Amino acid sequence: MNLPRKEADLFYELMWGLQFFVNQQLKILSEILSLEEYIALPPQKKIDVRDRLWAKTSIIDDYVSQNPSGLRADDLAIVRKWKGFVSGTFQILRYLKKHTIFISENSTVYAVLSLHDPFQEMFRGQPTPINVDAVLLPFKGHIVYDGMLKLYPIFWGKNVRAELNDTYMRAKQNGHIVTTLESDQVAPTRSQPKPKRDWSPMAEEVVRVSEKMRGGDAVENAALGLLRTSARLAEAVAKGSRDLYEMRQLGHAVWKALKRVDTSLKRSQP
Repeated sequence: MNLPRKEADLFYELMWGLQFFVNQQLKILSEILSLEEYIALPPQKKIDVRDRLWAKTSIIDDYVSQNPSGLRADDLAIVRKWKGFVSGTFQILRYLKKHTIFISENSTVYAVLSLHDPFQEMFRGQPTPINVDAVLLPFKGHIVYDGMLKLYPIFWGKNVRAELNDTYMRAKQNGHIVTTLESDQVAPTRSQPKPKRDWSPMAEEVVRVSEKMRGGDAVENAALGLLRTSARLAEAVAKGSRDLYEMRQLGHAVWKALKRVDTSLKRSQP
């Protein structure tokens, strides 16, 4: 997902104004004398200005205090928050309906919005994960990038892809996807859970009945054993247990029971 057009236009208006100020103060492109000239430059011409900005973010304070562009207080507040940027190498892992998943080198998972052009259009035909250098910025409670990405055309093997997918799923399951870089924003990463029905009485009954069930042959015995171990795991969850050691032990028992079912089926005569 990308920002609404109006908000993306505002982002670029603020970014180009800031970068033009940086260029004037540090005299990087001395031949550029107006904001209009700077905006018209191709992206590769702006890279040095952009890099100097993020290398010396104290210049943002100068820009905000001088306010050469005559910005409103709300817009100045947006620019000031850019000092909380996150930069580095990221893996673009998934294009989702609400955002795109970026994973940093330290395995932090970010939900990022594109600007005018959706990321999947920018990288059409490029398989994920995509290795990029990026600067992530806060913008109105969301995370965006600064308008420039450096792509490294690297093909990742299945082991790396599996590891990145696991990192994403862990963050998603535990509510650790970063959706904002603004400390004053309360942005839950997952929706509020629906009221839970108490399944514990029914789970207890399944456990009680399954403990009495025995099969007439190896396949049936293995299948009923899987039912019993699965019922115990379901009972623990229904009763609200979050003892990770207990849950993993029960999960391991289910896995062993499933293997017994598989083995008994393989041994069965056709």
